[in-house]
Amino acid sequence: MTNQTSPRPMLEGVRIVDLTTFLSGPFCTQVLADLGADVVKVEPPTGDSSRHIPPHFVGDDSAYFLAHNRNKRSIAADLKSPEDQELVRRLILRADVVVDNYRPSVLSRLNLDPKSLCDEKPSLIWASISGFGQSGAWKDRPAYDMIVQAESGVMSLTGEPGRRSVRLGIPAGDAVAGLYAAIALNAALAARARTGKGRMIDVSMLDCQLAMLSYQSAYALIGGVTPGPQGARHDSIPTYRAFVARDGRQFVITANTHRMWEGLCRAIERTDLITDARFVDGPLRLENREALWAILEPAFLTRDAIDWIPILEEADVPVALIKTVPEALDDARAYGRDMISRLEDDKGGHIHVVGNPIKLMGEQPMAASYPPTLNGDRDTVIAEWLDATQKVSR
Repeated sequence: MTNQTSPRPMLEGVRIVDLTTFLSGPFCTQVLADLGADVVKVEPPTGDSSRHIPPHFVGDDSAYFLAHNRNKRSIAADLKSPEDQELVRRLILRADVVVDNYRPSVLSRLNLDPKSLCDEKPSLIWASISGFGQSGAWKDRPAYDMIVQAESGVMSLTGEPGRRSVRLGIPAGDAVAGLYAAIALNAALAARARTGKGRMIDVSMLDCQLAMLSYQSAYALIGGVTPGPQGARHDSIPTYRAFVARDGRQFVITANTHRMWEGLCRAIERTDLITDARFVDGPLRLENREALWAILEPAFLTRDAIDWIPILEEADVPVALIKTVPEALDDARAYGRDMISRLEDDKGGHIHVVGNPIKLMGEQPMAASYPPTLNGDRDTVIAEWLDATQKVSR
């Protein structure tokens, strides 16, 4: 057995002022907090608006908030108050990193102009996450997850052919922007270690969704086509899709190589298809996909979904049941990756959340802390970051 050590967290000593709310920014700063950064969440006196999103609550805080704010500390500040503006300004000047997701110019109106503060402290790294970026004709437009899914073309690809577009079932517009910001911030910290200089990072939710179009953007730009919704299928690989079994349960196969295609034919006991002139290679299988599906769909109706899994696995065809969220979470508890974390509050209560997906081989994971209570860390943060004797009004 490999001996596990408990080394210092990778971002230990990195101080982050979190001026974000709702999802994209909190998602970003939670990633950084999971890596060991000291994240101080600056909230309005009423708290991050996501604390109040129904329908599920633990005490005064919503499940939505609890999902994105572990390992952080909280200070409440009224950014329209000159006194609180000065407090936040002082925290920023003691920080390594600032993350905000305000629209451009909002912080300048609150006397917390990012460029001025970065000029005052050249080593400061500042990441601004917004819907449409800090420049360009759309920079002042408000944005939410579904807005950028719509504007980017992502929603036009989501859903069943011939039916209305739908949003992705996960908040990819927010989460992907948060991930890109976290990537950029870690790169900026590495660069600062060499040069001593900070960076100002501009992350647009729309830009990130465009980047996530992947090969679909290449099909449009190079192939001159308008990709449409694929449902549970693939535009290029007809044996990469979902099927329905005898019991009505859905499962997916991803037979995307010729070897896997041959395995699929063996699994359904139709080895004659391997030499069928319509299906002898990938381009022909794509050209004749409707005829191929007319063979595969009834074949998969001859057994229950759970029975197909070992048959296809034995034939080296990648396969998986389409699980519900509770089923996926129950399996995550069982497969040994510590992806369901128990977080305990200071009153003896606890919640379970999905944990940190970044694992360090041979190292024990960092213990995670319960999301902060509103303004619950004001005194300790001021004592640690600023002057312990400073008097700051509440």
